[in-house]
Amino acid sequence: MPLKISLLGSAVSIILGFLVAYIVGQNSVDFFGLPLLIFCFLYSYIVHWIFFIHAFIFQTEHYFDATGSFTYISLSVILILNSIFSPSFESLNPYTYLIGIMVILWSLRLGMFLFKRVKDVGQDVRFIEMKKDFSWFFMTWTLSGLWVFLTYVAGLSAMTSINSIENMSYYHFIFMITGFLLWILGFVIEILADNQKKIFRENPSNKGKFISSGLWAWSRHPNYFGEIILWLGIAIIAFPSMEGGEFLGLISPLFVYVLLTKISGIPMLEKSSDNKWGLEEDYIKYKKTTPILFLKKPNSN
Repeated sequence: MPLKISLLGSAVSIILGFLVAYIVGQNSVDFFGLPLLIFCFLYSYIVHWIFFIHAFIFQTEHYFDATGSFTYISLSVILILNSIFSPSFESLNPYTYLIGIMVILWSLRLGMFLFKRVKDVGQDVRFIEMKKDFSWFFMTWTLSGLWVFLTYVAGLSAMTSINSIENMSYYHFIFMITGFLLWILGFVIEILADNQKKIFRENPSNKGKFISSGLWAWSRHPNYFGEIILWLGIAIIAFPSMEGGEFLGLISPLFVYVLLTKISGIPMLEKSSDNKWGLEEDYIKYKKTTPILFLKKPNSN
């Protein structure tokens, strides 16, 4: 990748993250003289840059996905501890515990799953050329920091805003319960889809075949559908705590949707699948009858 494009990508990623943090964090509580949401923004990037140094020196991508998970988990833990001990909170913030624990559970599960998958395969083909180029590799790690922050920003808004601990009412709890149930649904769908595909691939008789059973008969990418749903659930939980610029935090589930369906997720996998099975009748029929994302009960015939 040309140096100018890599540098521009890194700069745009940092500026975009900062602008979102600045707008959403207008009502953020103080964290050692800094708005807490600005700290979250900085933390997301700095953690990735620290791990990038190790990754570039040793020319490895094995910890790329694990770094994202570590950032989610460690940031959630920091916010939970801050809610407990910080004198800037007049009372404990219930959003911090609920959303923080939800994100920790999701990150632990997905991080271990992806890390094991890369270890089993031996390498991630996306990084073969990229990791040789400092600026390109750095841009990718910086974009991962942006991914963590924008994906989490709706939840972070509720976890860091002074509005979250004022005027709590039954109205807030209705959104909490609704969002939590939606998060559970998405979490279960993602786990089932990933495990079904893992079991399918581990069966030697399925070598060279595509999966079209279980949830994969309902959608060509049910794991991504589950991920979008669970982040939508978190946004719903956070919604009643928002006001003014904080509503920009609702970009979170939209960002996840666009990222997975238009950029790095589904388009890459669809292209790879088409290259492998695009001429097979069963695959052509599967594509015609199975939605690309949203779940639809397959025809019994």
